[in-house]
Amino acid sequence: MPLVGTGELVTAARAAGRGVAAFNVVTLEHAEAIAAGAETAGASAILQISENAVRFHGGRLAPVAAAAAAVARASDAPLALHLDHVESFELLRQAPAAGFGSVMFDASKLPYARNVEATARAVRFGHGHGMWVEAELGRVGGKPGDPDRTALDAHAPGARTDPAEAAEYTAATGVDALAVAVGSSHAMTERTAVLDHDLIGELRRTVPVPLVLHGSSGVPDEELRRAVAAGMTKINVGTALNASFTGAVRAFLERDAAVVDPRKYLRPAREAMAETVAAFLKTVSS
Repeated sequence: MPLVGTGELVTAARAAGRGVAAFNVVTLEHAEAIAAGAETAGASAILQISENAVRFHGGRLAPVAAAAAAVARASDAPLALHLDHVESFELLRQAPAAGFGSVMFDASKLPYARNVEATARAVRFGHGHGMWVEAELGRVGGKPGDPDRTALDAHAPGARTDPAEAAEYTAATGVDALAVAVGSSHAMTERTAVLDHDLIGELRRTVPVPLVLHGSSGVPDEELRRAVAAGMTKINVGTALNASFTGAVRAFLERDAAVVDPRKYLRPAREAMAETVAAFLKTVSS
């Protein structure tokens, strides 16, 4: 199936009052698992590659993007390709040629005025190349490489997104979607996050573009359902896939420490991630 635009999937989900999940791709097995999980769930999904993942692949965007796009096109499910958490304008400029129809430009570490300036510049570039652009306001902590990873709590003063500021920011930058801080945190391995649903509702009423929830791996199913009902549309999931992958590999090698063929343990790892993908899709898309 041809790639579908992230904006198209998000717009359709928002109009229907449901969510669409976006899953982080690190390896080829991640991409294959996302496609398989989407097919099992009978739902659309977004394959997203972060700047950190590009760095893991030696700083080369094109190979991992081509692999993920090929998997998506071979799938029967409607799948989009998205470049996530981009802080580098150099990487942003590579996105159109690498096949991305959307990008999340992350200037959230900058002071507000500089965030607006940098994001508006990214939006001009993105729109000039036909890309849908997401940005972030507020601080969704816990991201690897973030110097505030351990210091910033999701409930700390200043971490949450202010609705009035979000509306101003959206108008000033021209973004197509906004990731907001409402109580989740990146890299959570336990699903214990409690979201501020009143704030989500206020943001939905105030901000004219779709809202994005980062750090959804740490959010329980019922909290995710409530978040979608309150106004969240794009639901980002990364760590949950990695936990499934690593857990399956670890369990296999504990049973057979002598194995050397990686296919033996990558198959159950891929299957475990596909089950996780299907479960999240059924939670947010129904």
